[in-house]
Amino acid sequence: MADRRDPAPRQAQVLAIVERAYRGAVEKQFVDSLYLAAELNRQLGGMDILLRGQAVTYAARDVRMPSLRLGKRVIDTLTDPRADVRNLLDLGMRVYADESDLITYGLAGEGGCLDGVQPVPADEAAARWSSYRMVCFL
Repeated sequence: MADRRDPAPRQAQVLAIVERAYRGAVEKQFVDSLYLAAELNRQLGGMDILLRGQAVTYAARDVRMPSLRLGKRVIDTLTDPRADVRNLLDLGMRVYADESDLITYGLAGEGGCLDGVQPVPADEAAARWSSYRMVCFL
């Protein structure tokens, strides 16, 4: 597969904050906040993502999505948010993760997050808001 990263990423116009982790449901097979972010990135001229709260677990390295058992049926088609984060990074988007939340969920330090996810202190993230045309929550 071709590398879709832009060699010199431009300043993103939009910062999208994702705070609530959502594993998904059996019915949800087509769109979630990270899937939407990829499309909004294209339409809005660039987007950065800031993961906060439980959503920092989307950036966890070496995590396997468990199957869901409903009675005798095993469902193993639920979406994997880590794959979605990798896709955003492959598109050249910058993905940040709140440092204090990484600590809370045991993901701080070397090897806790996917390559390319940038830890950022909460006050530094907030100080950057004015450099974006728009800040929104997904």
